[in-house]
Amino acid sequence: MIAHDSEGCDLSNPRNWRTRSSIHVVMDGIHFQVDAAPEFRLQCIRNNIRQIDYFILTHRHADHIMGMDDLRRFCDLKDFSALPVYSSEDGLARIREVYAYAIGDKPVHKGYAAFQLNRIPTEWNTPGGKIRHTLLEHGNLRVLGLVFEESSSGKKFAYYCDCKRVDSASIQLARGADVVVLDGLRPEPHPTHMSIDEAVAVAREIGAPQTYLTHMTFKIDYACWQKKLSAGVDLAWDGLAIRL
Repeated sequence: MIAHDSEGCDLSNPRNWRTRSSIHVVMDGIHFQVDAAPEFRLQCIRNNIRQIDYFILTHRHADHIMGMDDLRRFCDLKDFSALPVYSSEDGLARIREVYAYAIGDKPVHKGYAAFQLNRIPTEWNTPGGKIRHTLLEHGNLRVLGLVFEESSSGKKFAYYCDCKRVDSASIQLARGADVVVLDGLRPEPHPTHMSIDEAVAVAREIGAPQTYLTHMTFKIDYACWQKKLSAGVDLAWDGLAIRL
């Protein structure tokens, strides 16, 4: 944390070195990038991300949108064409504000980003599988909560990041998921994010065999808090890869 000398994470543990939240999902060879953190370029390099077919923005906040300019490399890799981008209407409006220079069917010049904007369907049948979404409460925003289901395997993955509450409809949508990822910001309550205890309670309601907590602050030391969590609930870490 910037200019903070009090106790926090044990920085000798690499799992306490955290960038902002982004995920990369592959279903039947189709690559989906969800959000682009300010560290997105470094995340791609560290995790050897070489393909993005679709980009999904969960919401307009800076820690999820400010890395989108670095999607330019994936436009180059798509033979100098625009990257399909999906979000809510509010998310698309924010992209238009921040990246007005990048909206179009192809980049203005080679090496530039270009975004083809699309309103995300409630049920989206993609070449890799089905993606359904729900709206999660995050302060005065409604954030996309995403549920992925791969066509070939039927494996199901739910991603509910940046939310204060998960309503009954959203819990029902996530039921049957093999893995769930939930917002778990810090030990104390927060006005727009779930605390660790709140996230664990939602995990129990969903009932997935494995849940990971993400979007954690410096107040969550990996080794300390991992010991406190119940079976089937774990802390995520940068570089975590899950194969279903």
